[in-house]
Amino acid sequence: MEDRAKRKHPRLQGYDYSQPGYYYVTICTHNKLPILSRIRVGRGLAPAGATAVVELTDKGKIIEGQLKALQERFDSARIDKYIVMPTHIHAIIVLKEDAAGASPRPTLTDIVCAFKSLTTRLCNMLDNVQGRKIWQASFFEEVIRSESAYLQIWDYIDGNPSKWHDDVYYA
Repeated sequence: MEDRAKRKHPRLQGYDYSQPGYYYVTICTHNKLPILSRIRVGRGLAPAGATAVVELTDKGKIIEGQLKALQERFDSARIDKYIVMPTHIHAIIVLKEDAAGASPRPTLTDIVCAFKSLTTRLCNMLDNVQGRKIWQASFFEEVIRSESAYLQIWDYIDGNPSKWHDDVYYA
């Protein structure tokens, strides 16, 4: 059997990801395929510094709908801000203090995995295929620990479409 590189566990060791707080999450499409949206300015793609418009694909519309539905599916979760880019999504997910009923409380990983599973199934139904991967295996997260970090992430999400030309996967 070949040796596989040990996969780095991106979560903070010992941190309780079910506790109330603000979390910045990035989820990338499988093989960074640009299947979720297109970035446009006028009739062309976004040049550096221009105000960009995100045009969701049919899959992107499913993703956006399921992001918004997370708050209904998980009483403890709220989506504070998000953007659906061609190859990834960014979101600020808030785990609320006052959630009732869930015991044990779902973790951030539980919420993201449910989202990825459901959106994969719905996107595959859209295209009438089975077993196709939509998402990369893991996701990036950052615990937001201050108001200044929150505002910096908020601004980053807002400006992400205008910086699409900087993405190494920009076509």
